[in-house]
Amino acid sequence: MAKAKTVFFCTNCGNETPKWMGRCPGCGAFNTMEEHIEKPAVSGRAKTVSSGHVRRPQSICEVVSGDEIRFHTGMGELDRVLGGGAVAGSLVLVGGAPGIGKSTLLLQICDQLCKERRVLYVSGEESERQLKLRAQRLGVAPEELLILSETRLSDILEAVEETKPDILIVDSIQTLYQEENESAPGSVSQVKDCTMTMMQLSKQQGITVFVVGHINKDGNIAGPKVLEHMVDCVLYFEGDAKSSYRLLRAAKNRFGSTNEIGVFEMADTGLIEVPNPSQMLLEGRPEGASGTCVACVMEGTRPILAEVQALVSKTSFNVPRRTADGFDFNRAALLLAVAEKRAGMKLSMFDAYINVIGGLQLDEPGADLPVILAVASSYRDQVIADDLVAIGEVGLTGEIRSVSNMNQRLAEVARLGFKKCIIPKNGSEKLEIPEGLTVYRVRNLREAIEVSL
Repeated sequence: MAKAKTVFFCTNCGNETPKWMGRCPGCGAFNTMEEHIEKPAVSGRAKTVSSGHVRRPQSICEVVSGDEIRFHTGMGELDRVLGGGAVAGSLVLVGGAPGIGKSTLLLQICDQLCKERRVLYVSGEESERQLKLRAQRLGVAPEELLILSETRLSDILEAVEETKPDILIVDSIQTLYQEENESAPGSVSQVKDCTMTMMQLSKQQGITVFVVGHINKDGNIAGPKVLEHMVDCVLYFEGDAKSSYRLLRAAKNRFGSTNEIGVFEMADTGLIEVPNPSQMLLEGRPEGASGTCVACVMEGTRPILAEVQALVSKTSFNVPRRTADGFDFNRAALLLAVAEKRAGMKLSMFDAYINVIGGLQLDEPGADLPVILAVASSYRDQVIADDLVAIGEVGLTGEIRSVSNMNQRLAEVARLGFKKCIIPKNGSEKLEIPEGLTVYRVRNLREAIEVSL
């Protein structure tokens, strides 16, 4: 008779080893190995979600391909991040910090989804009464919405077989467990097995499954890393606990782009969409203050204006301090070195602090020039005009390089009422300049600073 085998899983990357190690050989993380006892396989066919027939290999030319069936969720910002709407038969994982609004978002979209489809909402963290109270607060009460408070996976599958829903929402995957697996709910093996069952359910029966996943202290989905490889789409709900605004990002999307973001505002009645995030990010911008500049960046197909602030002060240490929030630290250090070498600013004797307002992460080259102009404004204590926007990538020799989607950026700058814009000279000959917008074409960093200050 076969014996049970003990293996160890890495909770960070899902790597499997026969013995415990202090450091994972796969990802190098420390103290992430967890024990799991695997039972020997039972003779006969294992009980899985089956479509009723055995699949046979076939030629790729014989496969009938059709257009992917998309449907709107009722939240335009969520549809944008998903690539135009949810895809039928897909498995979507929604992760985020506790209290960020994951359950609220999924319960709100049920109001629109239930107009044409049947939805089964399974919660392992709330009772039916608690779900009812939360739905009343959000104003969600469709007749086609079915709710179930259950954590045992076999009972959930029976409910799916009985109700035949088009959409299944599971909140959360860490609360489910399989009876055949002796591990505790939320363990590596339980999360892995339950997600695999959900994947089979969505692919074989064409049910769209939304799964809520908790995150660990590092900001990643709790459980094995293979969890993200199983699903079709991974969404992260981000936001500052002290702010009412929330950002929805796609870390993985098999049916669309991963560059789009959705912006929401948390209110007493639930999440409210923010169709104009640029206006939200520029609220409260100080007038007549040095060390601030407006940048225009692309988040997927959407141009967004954000305020970049910089503070340059005399250092009291042998090594000046550098801090960047919302901007890559290594990129900020590189830009400060370019500003000192090519623009004549003695930043080696000053501390430099860079901050992006609104919790936005600027990770594209078009934000280089606004960062340096904000630093130069604080260094010289001179004010940049309130109606000026800067766009451009900065090279190591101080040249200003062009960036993509310049026409869309300029149109967004003009739409929000800005009158001046600094852009790279190269590649700007065929641009469509909006009416009322004055464009300054610069070749290098010194020209940009002279124009702005």
